[in-house]
Amino acid sequence: MTQPAVSRQVASLERKLGVGLFRRVPRGVEPTAAGAIAIEEARNVLDRLGTLQARMEAFADLRTGHVRISSFPSANTDFVPAAIRRFRDLYPGVEVSLVQGDVAGIRAGDVDLAMLTTWDTAPEEVVTVPLLDEEHWVALSEAHPLASLTTVPLRQLRADSWVEGSHPDCLGPLDILAEALGGPPRVGFTCEDWTGKQALVAAGMGVTIISTLAAAALRPGVVLRPTAPRLPSRGVLAATAPSQARSPATTAMLRVLTDLGASYR
Repeated sequence: MTQPAVSRQVASLERKLGVGLFRRVPRGVEPTAAGAIAIEEARNVLDRLGTLQARMEAFADLRTGHVRISSFPSANTDFVPAAIRRFRDLYPGVEVSLVQGDVAGIRAGDVDLAMLTTWDTAPEEVVTVPLLDEEHWVALSEAHPLASLTTVPLRQLRADSWVEGSHPDCLGPLDILAEALGGPPRVGFTCEDWTGKQALVAAGMGVTIISTLAAAALRPGVVLRPTAPRLPSRGVLAATAPSQARSPATTAMLRVLTDLGASYR
């Protein structure tokens, strides 16, 4: 800046603050008592601006940040933990939380990324990204008379008790199941806990439907078999805010989930 421009800026600042900041001396100018305070505070402001810029650069470069994920039990058995592990290997400075909630939490600001299925309805203001398609198999006790079959005819399970779970790990909108059984499944047990649900099957108390996404967490005593007729597949999706409202960490996690979903196919 030229000297006249500096003088105008200083004069404008003095008028705004209502005090003189500099006084003329034989060899130039020197700060007044108020001016010395102003210089000290200005240096503090510049230091804080530098800190702000450094923190924002770290946030943008994924050296810091936080992403909150909500999910459902079968996805949490293997897929989501694998994604979190891969993300932390890539971005160790970013915190990842698995939180209670659903897709509605994105609009409320409580969730950054929500796992859901094509059995769910997402609000229009969120973006959904397909990750993979999963199959549905019937889960039987290894002592069940049909456990030795490579494919289980659904009609032969008409008299069995079924174990129901919580959405979306439930018997779901599988109309073909009711058609093949000749009516709705006869639900003998309802258990939202994933471990308890499998324990009932292993004990021979009933049969249920398990998605192949959760096959990695199958407990001993339970076998999975494809069915005839084949049960329809189900899509697994990730829901987030639109890109302009999404944090860099959330975008990076979405990229990790998409890549991992491709390998699961």
